[in-house]
Amino acid sequence: MAAAGAGGNVSQPHHRSFTSSALSLALRTNSERNPMAAIGAAAGALDSINVKDDEIESRSGSDNLEGNSGDDLDQDNPRKRKRYHRHTPQQIQELEALFKECPHPDEKQRLELSKRLCLESRQVKFWFQNRRTQMKTQIERHENTILRQENDKLRAENMSMREAMRNPICSNCGSPAMIGESSLEEQHLRIENARLKEELDRVCTLAGKFLGRPVSSTSGPNASLELGVGNNGFAGLNPVAALPEFTSVVSSPRIDRSIERSMFLELALGAMDELVKMAQMEEPLWLPSLDCGVKEALNFDEYHQVFPRCIGMKPSGFVSEASRETGMVIINSLALVETLMDATRWADMFPGIIARAAITDIISSGMGGTRNGALQLMRAELQVLSPLVPIREVNFLRFCKQHAEGIWAVVDVSIDGIRESNPSSVSCRRLPSGCLVQDMPNGYCKVTWVEHAEYDETRVHRLYRGLLQSGMGFGAQRWLATLQRQCECLAILMSSSIISRDNSAITPSGRRSMLKLAQRMTANFCAGICTSSMHKWSKLCAPGVGEDVRVLTRQSLDDPGEPPGVVLSAATSVWLAASPHRVFDFLRDERIRSEWDILSNGGPMQEMAHIAKGHDNGNAVSLLRAATGGTNQSGMLILQETCMDASGSMVVYAPVDIPAMHVVMTGGDSTYVALLPSGFIIIPDSPRNGNATARSGSPTVRGGNAGCLLTVAFQILVNSLPTAKLTVESVETVNNLIACTVQKIKAAVQCES
Repeated sequence: MAAAGAGGNVSQPHHRSFTSSALSLALRTNSERNPMAAIGAAAGALDSINVKDDEIESRSGSDNLEGNSGDDLDQDNPRKRKRYHRHTPQQIQELEALFKECPHPDEKQRLELSKRLCLESRQVKFWFQNRRTQMKTQIERHENTILRQENDKLRAENMSMREAMRNPICSNCGSPAMIGESSLEEQHLRIENARLKEELDRVCTLAGKFLGRPVSSTSGPNASLELGVGNNGFAGLNPVAALPEFTSVVSSPRIDRSIERSMFLELALGAMDELVKMAQMEEPLWLPSLDCGVKEALNFDEYHQVFPRCIGMKPSGFVSEASRETGMVIINSLALVETLMDATRWADMFPGIIARAAITDIISSGMGGTRNGALQLMRAELQVLSPLVPIREVNFLRFCKQHAEGIWAVVDVSIDGIRESNPSSVSCRRLPSGCLVQDMPNGYCKVTWVEHAEYDETRVHRLYRGLLQSGMGFGAQRWLATLQRQCECLAILMSSSIISRDNSAITPSGRRSMLKLAQRMTANFCAGICTSSMHKWSKLCAPGVGEDVRVLTRQSLDDPGEPPGVVLSAATSVWLAASPHRVFDFLRDERIRSEWDILSNGGPMQEMAHIAKGHDNGNAVSLLRAATGGTNQSGMLILQETCMDASGSMVVYAPVDIPAMHVVMTGGDSTYVALLPSGFIIIPDSPRNGNATARSGSPTVRGGNAGCLLTVAFQILVNSLPTAKLTVESVETVNNLIACTVQKIKAAVQCES
């Protein structure tokens, strides 16, 4: 086995040894002549496939030839010993971490890694080649073990059948019987027929579970399995038709894979049935909610009576949250379904909720070139934009089904009950959740969103526990509100003209380039608040930093969208006795910005450009500059994006160079504009949190609101050298910046509430 060098062959997907031409040829040829010879040929073919484990030498991925790949031999002096480079444990750890995320890094990733690890680019390249070869060898070794087991099983069956043939027993009297006119081939066909009948009965039993009624095994050869979920409350909806690849699933030679996929199918169909019913049923399943901003609350007693547990019992210490929301969205059902079934587009549609998303396996891609019947395994990291709420890591099935013309449903359900994992590592389980989509006139669709989850509440800060239990944190209201806002923004971008109230000479292409830059700025800001596996942040525990302040640091290397160096991020969340709208209007008003922005040196700000992203004035991108007299800010502008919907609001800003913004405003590429955004997240508080009573002595603030939760986050470049050490003074500076900003905001908004 080549350790490196055969890069083209190493990167090809590994084909299972079960498809060996020798094995299939032996089974096909000999089974037509003599069944016993076929079994013997199969056993011999399997023996020939087995590879001796002690003959497979897989070099460690950390031992690379220095300067040469595995196939670059020294032609001039073949006796010359090759010099090996032994990587350090730290280098191996970094290489292994990237290999888990991306086994085939591109040239940019290899170059970045080589700089960080002080290695040559080709050393990194050859390490990944060797590591892929090593993994391929391990897979082959595992499959060879399976082949040996199958070989032993075939031999045992062969011996049993030979013994039965030599000593036939009459089924009526139990005495020795003579085969008579029956040939050996006929006896083998009878055995095969009995095996096929048993397989058919098993398939019919499985299909009966899906249908909810018995399925006869005497149906004709053209009969199809109709995998339905029965009456789900949708008037005129078609039952779920047969899923593609079902036949291949139940007849797969990989028994464990077949059983797992059959369980996935059953779980997906059950989850789809539950989602549709939860989207349609009213009282007593759904009751009016007592929380502000949440219309409905799930009656859990009624839920447990109506629906069986699809993913097992709730773990000890977990709490439940459930919510439902219905609204109109300016998008058609097909476009929305395509967005939800694509991990990248799904994450882009919900940047403040999804920290990371990926498809890990596609069980079915759909039927007839559509997403109807598509079933895939996904992994996602969900977030509330606060350092006090941990990331929710979920592994789940996503199943898409078209119920009628213009009516689709997409459901998610966790697979923790099927794929066993470490219970302590599971902090959240996703019960049947998703959306029901129905096309409406004028390009709109009606969306009913259902969210249902169980999670470990002890990992959440007390400030946010009531918010999450009410469904306002990860609930349906937030998903639907974000979808409505994003689709409205996309509709404006796709229109012939973009709404603008500024008098500057910004071209239409310049406005789009400016909106694209603002989108990247907001995504960077969201990534800097919470730690996830996608963004490599290091948490600091520094003296003098508040208990609820999270300080993170990272190195910015070779990213054209960020200034190079050491980036320090600090974030905290506090409760304010003021309405969310009051806080949002205060923070986005450039005329009074100096009341909270200590970096403005007390000078007023002027709005140079304003691009609306929706019909609400709160959704916009603007460009600010210091008014006349602000000499310290003469070389800088501030790019700011404000967003608001029913679930909360956001103010994100970043200083930018005047020459760079001039290029963007004339339609140039915004990719190379360096940004380090900071900003605020404002979320309406839930009355069940008790924050208002605990902090102000009154259950509500003026206007009948329960106050709001404010997250403040700053990103600062503390050193332009990526290898520089972080100083205590830098941490103290950013900590004081957060504390001072919070105090100024409290003093300004709470005194008028």
